Amino acid sequence: MKVLVINAGSSSLKFQLIDMENKSVIAKGNVERINEGASFLKYKAKGQETKYDKDIKNHAQALELVIEKLLDENVGVVSSLDEIGAFGHRVVNVGEEYFDSTLVTPEVLEDFRLKVDFSPLHVPGAIAGIEGAMSTCPNKPNVAVFDIGFHKSIPEYVYRYAIPKRYYDDYKIRRYGAHGTSHYYVTQKCAEMLGKKPEDINIVTCHIGSGASITAVKNGKSFDTSMGFTPLEGIIMNTRCGDIDPAVVEYICNKEGKTASEVIKMFNKESGLLGAIGTGMADMRDITANLSDPNVKMAFDMYCHRIKKYICGYIGVLGGVDAIVFTAGCGEHTPELREAVTENLGFMGIAVDKDRNYNAPRGAEVEISTDNSKVKVFVIPTDEEMVIAEETLKTINNLK
Repeated sequence: MKVLVINAGSSSLKFQLIDMENKSVIAKGNVERINEGASFLKYKAKGQETKYDKDIKNHAQALELVIEKLLDENVGVVSSLDEIGAFGHRVVNVGEEYFDSTLVTPEVLEDFRLKVDFSPLHVPGAIAGIEGAMSTCPNKPNVAVFDIGFHKSIPEYVYRYAIPKRYYDDYKIRRYGAHGTSHYYVTQKCAEMLGKKPEDINIVTCHIGSGASITAVKNGKSFDTSMGFTPLEGIIMNTRCGDIDPAVVEYICNKEGKTASEVIKMFNKESGLLGAIGTGMADMRDITANLSDPNVKMAFDMYCHRIKKYICGYIGVLGGVDAIVFTAGCGEHTPELREAVTENLGFMGIAVDKDRNYNAPRGAEVEISTDNSKVKVFVIPTDEEMVIAEETLKTINNLK
């Protein structure tokens, strides 16, 4: 079976077509600027990448264009839609009724619409992507795979907030986490690199991208994670502030006459590295190239400090770990960050080899710790799309 994996945002639609027989990606790309003007598709298959400019008004039209290219006699990779067995969709969070991957029916989709407020920045795009798939290929199954799925194992005393109990009972306000497919994937790979079963390892996984989260993995399962009710909580990110005193919201509202929603939007879109530096810089490549600038260095130090604090805290609650894993864009490609985050942790049995760290080949699963480091430190490229495809296939097979 071939699975078309969809990750839809408010104005974008990323896709990968994965052949599940040999676990290979045979086509991938991204439709950008949907309903914003100057929309286009970047399409990569057969070793070539092509850009197609086209006016695209909605996600259904975006998916139609993707399928058109998948079937194209020149750049296509399938001869008919019959070769595509299912669609797998990334959905961030629609509440604790949906941790396990789910076949999407019209009734389930309607329930998603009622629960958009669990993740208002992400779920509308996912719904639009599912609607597009149902409209374009009405006879194909659609499976929702949830970012929170791996975090289902977090115990109640960890996921509950210390606010009046009725807010959990009535509205399910709790820690949900995110990036679960990534944390799950690198946990499995880390176990392989350690020569152990996942249930026999305790590790800390660091998904450091534009959005970022740290997870404490106990016996192969998520035990705690840095993101909370929304992806705003936790470490500093490219544009998100991460942990902050909630009283700051009221203070800014009173000082500037803003609504709480306006402040939260600012915390999500205009804060983090972008806000701390204050010059429009948020890309880690630009930041590491400008560390001689005191303001940039200060923001970088803030960023690394928060990551280190979570790692050390999680090692404490786990009672020690076998390994630390870095993944996602910054985690995989920024040796300066990995060096700063692991510096001076020898007392915890963590020692990183400078040459291994800075010379780690891109796209490879590598150990960057010293030979005598008690805690292994790995760089493991993540593959969330493969997890979504595997979950899609598993969900469909379970229904047979």
